[in-house]
Amino acid sequence: MKHEDTILAAVAGYVDTLSFVALFGLFTAHVTGNFVLIGAGVAGYGQGVLLKLIVFPAFGAGVAGSSVLLRSLSGRHARQGARLLHAVQAVLMLGFCLAGVRASPVAQPDTLPVVVAGVLGAFAMGVQNAHPRLIVRPAVPNTVMTGNVTQAILDVVDMLYAGTPESVREAARARFAKMMPAIAAFAAGAIGGALGLRYVGFWALLVPACALAVLAWTTGEHERAATAGPA
Repeated sequence: MKHEDTILAAVAGYVDTLSFVALFGLFTAHVTGNFVLIGAGVAGYGQGVLLKLIVFPAFGAGVAGSSVLLRSLSGRHARQGARLLHAVQAVLMLGFCLAGVRASPVAQPDTLPVVVAGVLGAFAMGVQNAHPRLIVRPAVPNTVMTGNVTQAILDVVDMLYAGTPESVREAARARFAKMMPAIAAFAAGAIGGALGLRYVGFWALLVPACALAVLAWTTGEHERAATAGPA
């Protein structure tokens, strides 16, 4: 799908912001950000240290499970791997939504319903983080934007600097055009996640769940047509 990375970037910004606001500063997509918050919690700043520790194995399970799932596909169905990962993540995102609704109102970070919600969110985003490393295709990183923003700034310098060779300037321009939609989508998703939580609570997670379901339905459409054609 042409805009797959843009949609996934919006999902990552949306879910990460919603989980951060709703679950005591928990990152589900940018999971290594939890190291900083765990350190702060150990020193007495913030809360939810146990929750942030528990999501690491859940995130790892999402990554490892995605790899095992794709390895189990036969050669005939290998090209459907992207659709399968989107579908699995959509189901996990729905589970995150329902678990969050069940845990609401969230008052304490280490209660079982809150932990279950955080685990499902981290599991779902573990699948998304694994996706571009398991499915070989030209892609833009869509879960953490630091690298994209850094590269975009360097590309702007290359485009504006008078001494830049034309070939380098053209490459920078093409790369910048490819990355900016994902960066903008991540930012818009972050705003959407915060607003969604404010107005409808965890039900707001139905938005990324539906977006992932649409991706599962539409990704690889041309491949399915090509596969069906010779038959």
